[in-house]
Amino acid sequence: MSRTLAIEPLTAAPFAPFGAVIEADIARSFLINGGRTRRFDALALADPGEDADAALSVFRGAPWNAGEDGPIRIAMLERHPLGSQPFVPMERHDWLIVVAERPDPAACRAFRARGDQGIQLARGVWHHPLLVLQPVQDFLVVDRKGPGNNLDEHHFAPGEEVLLLPG
Repeated sequence: MSRTLAIEPLTAAPFAPFGAVIEADIARSFLINGGRTRRFDALALADPGEDADAALSVFRGAPWNAGEDGPIRIAMLERHPLGSQPFVPMERHDWLIVVAERPDPAACRAFRARGDQGIQLARGVWHHPLLVLQPVQDFLVVDRKGPGNNLDEHHFAPGEEVLLLPG
């Protein structure tokens, strides 16, 4: 049976079990380059795992319910057991994140990120693939490039999907 998932605003404390929120916090910054540049330092640290490199990529996302009105249906989760995965929007549009402590519809939580917030998913965290609300939205992603299977997918049983109402 489907259930509707409440969407929480993305803040550090409730997202902490799943990773880190990446945002430009003035308290974690300092001036460089003769005072002309403010550096927001070490907002997240890449964790590509053993024998791997951290590779920068651009992911261009499109809505999962493109052309449809109504809810977004979450019918699967994935995880990357060998490395972390940060997503940083390159455009200032809100976007959604669905995460879970285990691959179970009842364990899912949803967050709405502002366009100036990114996330770093910790290694092994179950999550839905990129959920954008715009027709197209680009993200800078640091991904693991190396040996081993770094993708597990879990599809929910028919009728057990989770529904998001992003409006």
